[in-house]
Amino acid sequence: MSTATSPAAEATPGAMAPVPYRVLERRSETADTFTLSLEPLGPAVAPAPGQFDMLYAFGVGEVPISTSGAPTGDGSLVHTVRAVGAVTRALCGSEPGDVIGVRGPFGTTWPLAAAAGGDLVIVAGGIGLAPLRPALYHALGHRDDYTGVSLLVGARTPRDLLYGEELAAWAARRDLDFGLTVDAAPAEWLGDVGVVTRLIPTARFDPSRATAIVCGPEIMMSFSVRSLLERGVPKDRIHVSLERDMRCGLGHCGHCQLGPVLICRDGPVFRYDEIERLLEVREL
Repeated sequence: MSTATSPAAEATPGAMAPVPYRVLERRSETADTFTLSLEPLGPAVAPAPGQFDMLYAFGVGEVPISTSGAPTGDGSLVHTVRAVGAVTRALCGSEPGDVIGVRGPFGTTWPLAAAAGGDLVIVAGGIGLAPLRPALYHALGHRDDYTGVSLLVGARTPRDLLYGEELAAWAARRDLDFGLTVDAAPAEWLGDVGVVTRLIPTARFDPSRATAIVCGPEIMMSFSVRSLLERGVPKDRIHVSLERDMRCGLGHCGHCQLGPVLICRDGPVFRYDEIERLLEVREL
């Protein structure tokens, strides 16, 4: 369905077989979220910004996890995982040297080429910053392609913020319009308090030439899209990532069906004007 992003990966004879990857590093981001750095022990997987891989904890199961690192030429991968179930807890408990399985890459990508020549607006809520981080890496690595780049980040509390050192480095950049806020904070917090949508009205971008990419909880994305529309960004230049209920990555099982689309096959990145009506149907 999506015409603004790259087509979903097609099934291949080996698409159901995981490739072994060795854990090189496990870095704690928050109390329940970890970033895994992986190296291939077989054919390499090469996801683009916005795409996801199926990560397999042997003997437990597999889950879809978006790439959170910059594309590399050596096949290494970076995934940020929150421990919320049996599989993600097993992945987050991996130690350097452990082996996990990887299938992919699957899904559509962020429209970084289409955004070139204008402003790129990145709106992240909570762990939604992880799928957006590769897009930010691309934009900063090709800074001359964009007239402006805005990164607007929100989290529930300061303790829930990902990539603390990078956030500080991004905040210090003069070529990046940076905003950070949390929903609630202790008295010693010196930053902004409030939902991430509060940052959109004052962000430095021209809505007539902006492309916005948004990821986070669906309620956060809904209000962020509303704020972007009020600012004047056209619907067909707003993209959201839906990552609900994906199981196989190939469009076979139908578990992630949303009306006429399958999120793993037709998404997870969708142009907002293509998906708007489906998100308004409460039963879906």
